[in-house]
Amino acid sequence: MAIFNFLKPKNKKIVNEACMPTVATNEKINNSIAPKVIETDFNYLKIDDKYYQTLFVTSYPRFVSANWLSPLIDFTHEMNISFFIYPVNSSDVLNQMQRKIAEMEATVYSDAEKGKVLNPKVSAALEDALSIQESLAKGVERLFQFGLYITISENNLDTLQKLSKQLITTLGSLLLGVTPATLQMDDGFKTTLPMGKDKISVTHNMDTTSLASTFPFSSATLTQSKGILYGINRQNSSLVVFDRFSLENANEIIFGKSGSGKSYLLKLEILRSYMFGSEVVVIDPESEYKEVAQTLGGEYVIFSENSSVKINPFDMSGVYEEGENELGLKILSLHALLKIALGEMTPVTDAILDRALVETYAKCGITQDSTTQTKEPPIMEDLYNTLLEMKESQAADLALRLERFIKGSLAGVFNQQSNFQIKNQLTVFSLREIEDEIRPIAMHIILDFVWTRVRKELRKRLLIVDEAWYLMRYEDSASFMFGIAKRARKYYLGLTTATQDVEDFLSTDYGKAVLSNSSIQILLKQSASSIDIVQKTFYLSDGEKNLLLSEGIGEGLFFAGPNHVSIQVVSAPFEHEIITSNPEELLKRQRAST
Repeated sequence: MAIFNFLKPKNKKIVNEACMPTVATNEKINNSIAPKVIETDFNYLKIDDKYYQTLFVTSYPRFVSANWLSPLIDFTHEMNISFFIYPVNSSDVLNQMQRKIAEMEATVYSDAEKGKVLNPKVSAALEDALSIQESLAKGVERLFQFGLYITISENNLDTLQKLSKQLITTLGSLLLGVTPATLQMDDGFKTTLPMGKDKISVTHNMDTTSLASTFPFSSATLTQSKGILYGINRQNSSLVVFDRFSLENANEIIFGKSGSGKSYLLKLEILRSYMFGSEVVVIDPESEYKEVAQTLGGEYVIFSENSSVKINPFDMSGVYEEGENELGLKILSLHALLKIALGEMTPVTDAILDRALVETYAKCGITQDSTTQTKEPPIMEDLYNTLLEMKESQAADLALRLERFIKGSLAGVFNQQSNFQIKNQLTVFSLREIEDEIRPIAMHIILDFVWTRVRKELRKRLLIVDEAWYLMRYEDSASFMFGIAKRARKYYLGLTTATQDVEDFLSTDYGKAVLSNSSIQILLKQSASSIDIVQKTFYLSDGEKNLLLSEGIGEGLFFAGPNHVSIQVVSAPFEHEIITSNPEELLKRQRAST
């Protein structure tokens, strides 16, 4: 082992006294950036407190595919990697190759005469040499000498040796022969510095095609200079940082089975988007976002029969946009809502309902004239009374079906003027206390209420619909959801839809349209029953399919535009404490607080 103090360059020759301050300044800079000590051993180099080991490649596989060196760049540790490529004169190579081919042909002929078994290595080498000779002679290929050197570093010597063995094994799986630069560690270290100097000179002949296959020497990354952290790229440990509003639309869709980490990811996105000033509205069917809302000082609205918060589905935005008939759009939205509430309709009942809606608004003085649309809107009971006044028997049937929302068990839920306005940066609508039967109706009403708010005031917003399959089961509510997804960008809105029931979501053309209008798509762990439709929809390879079946919690595929990577969702300890829904952790917290 040899230990050397780092030698600082000094200018011994001084032309005049004016040069002395420059020399002193250079020496001061060198002293400040140079390491204190360098220690060189047979198998490593130590600079200050860090150990380095350089490896070089001595042999290569006979056949390679594009990007075959990707396991090297994706090796999960810090490395310096250097390529050295030297062009070789083709005429010199052809002369040398001719002699080599003659030697190998003589060997093959001699073995054949003596009745010996043909050496497969000689036969393969002769075949390759003849192929390269023909390509070089025709000018199709050129020959190069290629050197590949890798320096790995670690603070602990034992860890460095383990990493070195892992790297050699990884490269060995590519049929690469890798050797440590024993007794040349200092030269190896300098070779992998960005100086362009090959001090080891261990090269291998490569033609143009083989050399080109070493590029692109990169792996997939999805990192922007702004945005929020979604997780860690499991392929190369880079950060997946993305600003969803930088894409053609800010919509996002998340698919994952129960327990895959969907809600965890959504709550993490809420926290981080909130910190960047986005207004967030959440439709929460299972009351999973209460802790987040309370921690951030948001408004947590319990939407139920007994709740004091009321939302009138007949509300209008009062915002006039040229070329747009807001009353017509509102009536279409009410058609969709009432079809969910009242069941299937014939063309006749559909026409009667349409006429009744127009008359109901007209009784309140609201017409297609935009100046009338700021008046107080009707309520559900007004529509009920209008239907009773109509002469058609189908109108009476519609009124009868609507009666339970006016006088029956659901009276008061959807039959009052709105008394709530979104004023908080974070608003969560909880639907847990709503019966499953009318939950899709409540979700539709809240969606329409939020959409009206979005159109009134332009702000950077996120609208998160958890368990969106409730809506996608109905064609009319699915159509309404698609309408929001399609027009969200115009109003600076990012729609997030999350569901565990992939089949229900994608069973309609509207579900597929919502998917195609979502620039960010996240696939978490999938069930065996739905993986085939997911694979077909996202054009996944068999490897990616198996990956989604075996993923852990919070692991999956992150799609942004045409690119996608494997992602691991990560959170800080304080974030995890807020967003976790793990029953075991929640029970421990409850016991600790009592």
